[in-house]
Amino acid sequence: MDLARHIRPIPDFPKPGILFRDITPLLADADAFRAAIEAMAEPWRSASVEAVAAVEARGFLFAGPLALALGVGVIPVRKPGKLPADTISHEYELEYGRDRLEMHRGVLPSGAGVLVVDDVLATGGTAAACMKLIAAGGGRVIGCSFLVEIAPLGGRERLAPHRIESVIIY
Repeated sequence: MDLARHIRPIPDFPKPGILFRDITPLLADADAFRAAIEAMAEPWRSASVEAVAAVEARGFLFAGPLALALGVGVIPVRKPGKLPADTISHEYELEYGRDRLEMHRGVLPSGAGVLVVDDVLATGGTAAACMKLIAAGGGRVIGCSFLVEIAPLGGRERLAPHRIESVIIY
């Protein structure tokens, strides 16, 4: 199935000069969504994945079904103040300021192999922060899985030397 035909380009969103890749048509089509999850799972079936880290917010849409396909659990990585128990956090730089991600403390067994999952790989800043958070929590990053990669933005290079798998690359 040509999954790229289910991605809608929206020019000048969220600001002029940006071409936004809207995944909602893919999510709305059960066959396309199923095919996307299968395509995201396939490269990791023989890897030592013990948990999937879901990056808020659209990463949640893919992490749950992907974790089920791989037979593992989901670790939510959230924006500050969203998790109810004791958390660990990692603050990181954005092009326009700073942000922070949090994860429950003690949720990862020591040395657990974790796959980071998000919808889009752009500059890689959020995924890199998530990877640092996983390491701080005692996990071991196996790699990252994305539905879409915007290659000219250099995210893959930023996440090196980790294994990166993307279903659709622009």
